[in-house]
Amino acid sequence: MHQSQQYQSPISPGLSWYEASISERQQYPQFDGSQQTDVVIIGGGYTGLSAAYHLAAHGVDLVLLDEARFGDGASGRNGGQLNTGQRCGAEDLEKQYGFDHAKALFDLAEEAKHHLLSFAVRHNIDMEYVQGHMSVTHKQRYEKQYQAHSEIMATRYNYPHLRYMERDEVAEKLGSKRYFGGTYDSGTGHIHPMKLLIGLAKTAAQAGAKLYENSKATSITSSNGRVIVKTERGIINAEKALIAVNAYGGNLEPVSAAHVMPIRSFIGATVPLDTSYGVLSGGESVDDSRFVVRYFRRSKDGRLLFGGREAYTADNPRDIATHIRRQIAEIYPQLKDIEITHSWGGSVGITMPRQPFVREVMPNVISAGGYSGHGVMLANFMGKLYAETVTGNRERLRRFETLKVPAFPGGRTFRAPLLFLALSWFAMMDRI
Repeated sequence: MHQSQQYQSPISPGLSWYEASISERQQYPQFDGSQQTDVVIIGGGYTGLSAAYHLAAHGVDLVLLDEARFGDGASGRNGGQLNTGQRCGAEDLEKQYGFDHAKALFDLAEEAKHHLLSFAVRHNIDMEYVQGHMSVTHKQRYEKQYQAHSEIMATRYNYPHLRYMERDEVAEKLGSKRYFGGTYDSGTGHIHPMKLLIGLAKTAAQAGAKLYENSKATSITSSNGRVIVKTERGIINAEKALIAVNAYGGNLEPVSAAHVMPIRSFIGATVPLDTSYGVLSGGESVDDSRFVVRYFRRSKDGRLLFGGREAYTADNPRDIATHIRRQIAEIYPQLKDIEITHSWGGSVGITMPRQPFVREVMPNVISAGGYSGHGVMLANFMGKLYAETVTGNRERLRRFETLKVPAFPGGRTFRAPLLFLALSWFAMMDRI
């Protein structure tokens, strides 16, 4: 059974170009009744589906629940950029945790990248991978920092794929003079996130995972060595649980909710651009140095996919396209009147230090999320690490469990207004 392209996600605004560009999107049943299983997974994004595949492949019986359709959240609607390393820079992690821990986290991120690319090849998932990524500075004073970063990556972290670009090269590659220096990373790139998501779900189902959509978990409890998850139409009794909802957890579990904050991010897709516009002729993806980051790339059919407007509340703007077009025009004035065919949004799970939140939040229940915009690569791998934990090796997951991720200040009542004020301040500073 396949869905109409006019389907609208109930948890994320707008119809994405990703949805419109796929020929089919498999549907999965709604959970109904009562089941007993080894593991129950809440969340059908990259983390949950990856965990489901790797557990099922090892013969573990599991049930996975998602409140909407697989791909309705960030995993199917994101910017598609893989990036390199952790969301928090290796230099910053080294200052906080020491070189050995920072290097181990960097190496895990590199393994995550290679795992994702090889997984897609091995399972015939055409996720439209394109090599090449640029990180560019919107302020001249950041140039030395970016130059130093490329040197540190090569000398201290054994990553030779990153090099510094002067302003002229940045302008040539972007087709815009808006930015100063930047780095070019030939060891990463970008993908079609919905195609990866669809392929991941299909692969997990084929491995024997029991997958359910439109099956929102309404409560989770753990006692006497068992985990009980209730939905509106049923109940699951399991030995262990993984909460993999990231920004879409709501009030399901208070510890995760205190540490992972949902923010809205929005993307627009233009009509296909011909070569006369001179936009990203090499096909690379881009992010910039703003705190409220702008990220963009070309699609396989030549569209500019541009993300940049963030909202630090759960509200949806009335006209996403207008805001996105205005930001596009700041970088590419020749596109100020370009038609935007699709505009959409989704929630990104962030943490205070921009490091993943991974904790055992109650006995036999692990929560993983807060990838802070770095989830395409890390979320998939986190699912694999959780499966390793269930099958007897928790050592690598502990690298993330030991990260110092504090709760947001203000509790449930005041944290959102406080974050809005803080991030609005940073957004203002981006313009100065």
